[in-house]
Amino acid sequence: MITTLDHLAIGTPGLSGGWELFATFLGGTWAYGGDSPGYWWGQLTFASGPKIELLTPTGGPDAAFLERFLAARGAGPHHFNFLVPDIEAALARIRAAGIDPVGVNVANPSWKEAFLHPRDAHGIVIQVAEQAGSPASAPPRELPAPGPATRLDLIEHHVGDLDGAVRLFRDVLDGRLEAADDVSAELTWPGGKRIRLVREGGLPLGGALHHVRFTCVAGAFTAGDRARAGLLARQLGLTVELVG
Repeated sequence: MITTLDHLAIGTPGLSGGWELFATFLGGTWAYGGDSPGYWWGQLTFASGPKIELLTPTGGPDAAFLERFLAARGAGPHHFNFLVPDIEAALARIRAAGIDPVGVNVANPSWKEAFLHPRDAHGIVIQVAEQAGSPASAPPRELPAPGPATRLDLIEHHVGDLDGAVRLFRDVLDGRLEAADDVSAELTWPGGKRIRLVREGGLPLGGALHHVRFTCVAGAFTAGDRARAGLLARQLGLTVELVG
């Protein structure tokens, strides 16, 4: 089974700051998105690396999960998504690792999904999904034109149990272990997708996303770019490292 890291989802009460950061400054281009019960979502893709997904609540009882998240934590990283070719095989592997998946829904042939609770996934929700076909949708009118291209070439996630996190991301989610020592480990998936796990104690739920790194494909970020991008990132509950 080949599992791939598809996107990092960020919950936010509004979209304008996310569009400005990830499109204007970081060159993200529209992938697809749309309305789901209780929330709207949209994904941007970069020169390489996983996509970024923005989630915002739209009201009603189905918005409760995202409204609770925002009320408790404010805007910030909500989940990792991993696409799998066979959801049943993925669920069997997850259960064999001693993890009980939640929110299992395999009724829709176009999108079958399940989730790992942050307590089982080292501080962040993990969504695994089997997707049929290649979805497409028109971009929102308010999405700005993309700026210069960048690569989303690293997500750094800090965890209390480094060995357990490596087992999850390597043995259950098919990450390729590229480097490891007593304090950190780096795993990759096809398409330039990389997660660095770093040991850190005392974190709520055993882990927390530390930062993401974007690298210019050509040229360099200006001091003004860095200042504005840093402000927008903080408003999204995110730390962004800009290289180049």
